[in-house]
This record gives sequence, C-alpha cells and structure tokens, in this order.
Amino acid sequence: MVSRTFGILSPFVGGDYYGAIIAGVNGAAVAAGDRVMAVQTLDPGSYSADRSGLPDFRRPVAWQHLAGLIVLPGAVDAAYARSARLAGRPVVLVGHEVPDSDCSSVLADSRSGVREAVADLAGHGHERIAFAGNLAHFDVRERHEGYREELLARQLTPRPDLLFDLNDNHETGGESVADALIRAGMPATAVVTGTDRNAIGLIRRLAQAGYEVPGDLAVVGFDDIADGTYLRPSLSTVRQPLDALGAAVHALARELAADPGRPAAVRLVPTTFVQRDSCGCPSRGLPVSEARTRELFSDVRYLQATLNVQYELGIELLGAHENDPRGLAWMESTPAVGGCLGLWRGDGEPRGADPLLDVVGEFRAGDGPRSVPVSAFPPPGLFTLADGPAGDIVFVVPVRSASRDWGALAAVGRIQASTPPGREMMNQAGALLAAALDRDAMVASLRDQEERLRNAALHDHLTGLPNRVLLADRLQQAGLRAARQPGHRFAVLLLDLDGFKAVNDSLGHAAGDILLVEVARRLTGLVRQSDTVARLGGDEFVVLLDGFATRDGHERVRDAITAAITEPFVIDGCPVEVGLSIGVALSTDGSADPDHLLREADAAMYREKSTARRR
Repeated sequence: MVSRTFGILSPFVGGDYYGAIIAGVNGAAVAAGDRVMAVQTLDPGSYSADRSGLPDFRRPVAWQHLAGLIVLPGAVDAAYARSARLAGRPVVLVGHEVPDSDCSSVLADSRSGVREAVADLAGHGHERIAFAGNLAHFDVRERHEGYREELLARQLTPRPDLLFDLNDNHETGGESVADALIRAGMPATAVVTGTDRNAIGLIRRLAQAGYEVPGDLAVVGFDDIADGTYLRPSLSTVRQPLDALGAAVHALARELAADPGRPAAVRLVPTTFVQRDSCGCPSRGLPVSEARTRELFSDVRYLQATLNVQYELGIELLGAHENDPRGLAWMESTPAVGGCLGLWRGDGEPRGADPLLDVVGEFRAGDGPRSVPVSAFPPPGLFTLADGPAGDIVFVVPVRSASRDWGALAAVGRIQASTPPGREMMNQAGALLAAALDRDAMVASLRDQEERLRNAALHDHLTGLPNRVLLADRLQQAGLRAARQPGHRFAVLLLDLDGFKAVNDSLGHAAGDILLVEVARRLTGLVRQSDTVARLGGDEFVVLLDGFATRDGHERVRDAITAAITEPFVIDGCPVEVGLSIGVALSTDGSADPDHLLREADAAMYREKSTARRR
C-alpha cells in the first residue's frame, strides 16, 4: 500500500539529467512503499532550460495529493519554495539552495570531484588550467569553487583570463569556449567544464579547427553522460551518481514528512573523477561486452520507438484530425497507460491562487470529477494506473502556447531518462496539444467571423431584417416553387411609412431609428416562419407571403399589417403615429418573376399613395 506521494518540480520531466534524477527518486520511493509524480514547470516545447530562463510557475499543482515537494535546479523561483514551506509542506531542493527559506537541500559534492580532476591534470604537468561553465547555476559555481580550491592548494593562482562564464550548459557553450581559446592563442593547456555537454561541444569545435585533445588541450567534463564514453577521445569526467542522489533526496523528503517540525538539513552526495582519454590518461578502450552490446542495442530500439511516437503525435495532433484533441484518443499512439486533460474554467483565464480546471478528456482513467482546483489535479484515479516498480509515474505538463494558456495535461507513463532534456514525450505532447487547440480555436473563430460577415452581407444592420440581397434570393426561391407547383401562390407586399420624415425632423434621427426597429418587430410578429419580412432601405419594407390557400388569402395579412403599424408607437415617452401605404403583387396575376412582381408592388404602392393624397 502506498503511504505517501511526493511531487517533483522540474524544468523538464525527462532527459539524461532531470529524468535520471526523477528515476533515482522513484526507485527509492517504490522501495519504501511511496510514489512520486513529476510536474514540468517550463512551457511545453521549450528548447532548453538554460535558454528559457527561470519559469514563471506559481500554481500549487497537485498540492492536495502531496506529502512534500522536491525541487530540481531551475524549476521554480525562491518565492514558490517559500510559499510551499509556509503552507506546511516539506521542500527538498536538489542541487541548489534558497537562503532564508527553511528548505532542505541535497547537493552533489561537486567540489570534491572537481578537486580530483584538477589534481589529475596537475599530475600530468598542467599549470595553465581553465574553467568554463554557466556560473548562473549554483551547482556550477560549486564546481568552480572546487577548481579554485585545488589550484590554490597546489600554489597555482587562478587566472581571470582562464575563467569562462558560459550562457548555457549545452554543446553551444563549449563551442564558444573553443572559439575564445583559439582567438587568444590557446593560453590554457587544460580546461575543466561545468558539464559534459560543454566539454563535447568544446572538443568538437577544436577538432574542426585542427587541434587535438588531449595533445593541444586536455579536457574534463562533469556529469558522466553516456555520450562521453563513446566520444573520440573518450571524455574524462566527474561522475555524480544520480541514482544515489535521488535516493538521498527521497530519504530526506520522507524524514521531513514524518517530522514536520524538523529543522532544515543539507546533505551531500559524493562525486568521483572518472579517468578516460581526454585528460591525457592512458586509454582503457571501449567497455565492450555482450551485456553492454545488448544494452546499447536496446537503447537504439528505444530511441527508434521514441522517434515513432513523436512522428505519430505530430500526425495525430497537427494533421487533419477527425477527433477532438480534447478527447485524448491520440494517446493510443503513445506508450502512456492513462491520462486526463484539464482546461481552465470559464473564459480560459485561470483566476485566483487555486484556479479551477474542467476535466474535458480522459484516456483509460475512468470517470473522475469533472471539475477540480489545480491543487487537486490530476484526479486521484489516475494514480492507480501507475506501476511504480516498472518505472511508471504520473506526469503533469502545462498546455500553453505563445497565445494562450489552456490548462494542464496529466499522463501515466515511463520515465524517459536516456533522451536529451526536453525531448521526452510529455514535453512534445503538451506543445503539440496546445498547437492543436490553438488551431481548432482559430478555425472556429474564422467560421464565426465568416458567419458574421455573411449575416452582415444579407441583413439590414439596423433592424436585423433580411436586406435587398437576401430578399432577392427568397423571391427567386418562391418563383421556382411556383413554377414546379402550379397551385403554389405567393404575394409581394411593398410597404412605405407615411409621415416618417416628419418623425425624423421633429424628434431626430435616433427616434426615427427606434421607430424603424419597432416597425420591424411588429411586422415579424404578424407573419409565419416561412414568410419573409425585409427592409429595402429608408422607410420601405417588403413582406413576402410564400404560400396561401385562396386567391385573396393575402388580404387578411395586409389588413393586420395596416392595423398594427398605424397603432401609435411610444418613443422616449412620446406617442408617435405614422400612416402606411401598401402595394401588392400576386404570383397568380400572370407572372411569377420576382423582379416583375417587385416592380408591380412598387407601382401599386405609389398608386395607393396618389389616391390617398387626392383624398
């Protein structure tokens, strides 16, 4: 039986750094009867944690489920960690510290491993040893301190011109160091880098420029990622055992959860220097064995499967999908064993400290609550699908694009600890889902706009009645019906208000507009749904009576219209009366041509006006 759930906040929820730590924590948690869930704090689709900067992540995702929080480097700002502590939740920081926060930390003892590396380089006769790393990060600053300590212990003064503060922890940072060293005439004979990826980029750029490692420059990295082993030359590095780090993190989080009043603690996990070719040590060759070969082949198959999943995701979510992406049917093409999607309640903008999510889609997760605060997301039923010993955990990623914050996606699946950070399925799924929702919203908006434009083109802007264009179509349809059905009759009534100009002149055009709207309302209340009331312009209206049983069936409607329109109107508290002239043309008078009938009704209306003036 699971006793506690611990939440891991991480810029990404997979990769050979973040994913490896998450896997280490999960392994220790499962052994102790606990479980973990991982929450991505960077926007989905982010390229790298370094380039994206510190996420603006403030929401208490899943707090109601959690016995404590584990915060990986670069996941949230100090204010978030402090707020969690104030809310009574234990917080364990991994690889960094937050002063005055009452948060505990588990740190890799970077200084000791780097000191071993510098000692090894000095043993090869190097005195001009450089350091290159992204000093914005606490753990890289610790590595730099270890470098300084060992130089000073050997009476070697750290040189400012041999310190390179990089913009990132990736290959591009290492390439910039190589360029700087080459421009300066290679002032260093050895370099310690903040990460293995920095070192890989450095070695690659030096090789392109014709320099040899370790002959022209000895290189040492940090992290001991798999890529370094198969680099040529193989990369000497400092290993931080991420499984041991994860185990220490879980042990401390469990102790703090059991004893909330316990003071904050800091624990160190040893690091060790790994000698390989790039520092100048004798080559030991590749670690080749049947077991290792099978392991590498398994990795290749896994990466092929990952590529297939990424491809299927792109087709499902960015192609011409038939199913609403909210329904999560696209998860069938992924290794996920369950999932649910929550979209922000109401107009889509999260409001308050603990905004509500509407659960709009589920995949193998059963029927959970349809609306939950973000602190209770995902619903508890999703956790029952996670097979912890097999490496399954619950992941949560934001569903957010550059234009809109949609909500959050939760899924149960395997921890991906062998891909580069940010290339795991959850990051891509969140990004592609946000893009799919953006597209659907855009298509719906364009359809609405098209309908509004069509409506505006066919209706009078003041009264909302059909205009001359739509009336012509209705008249044409009536004429076609009369041609097909010999017994079908229709009538065209052309109406003109008598005295409308006097209303405009005495009460103003606003009052005249109100009068026209009221006339339209009375007319539409007198006819059937199959009939049409249209406004031609000014104070002229047309009533199309489409189908009546007897030849004089239109006369009853004409009389009702006359009675209704000549009844006084009340505008701004004033009674207003107008007269009415009506011209009638019938389809049974020898022609069913719509234009002819409209002209006949117009002529009849003016004859009636003339007769009225003579009277």
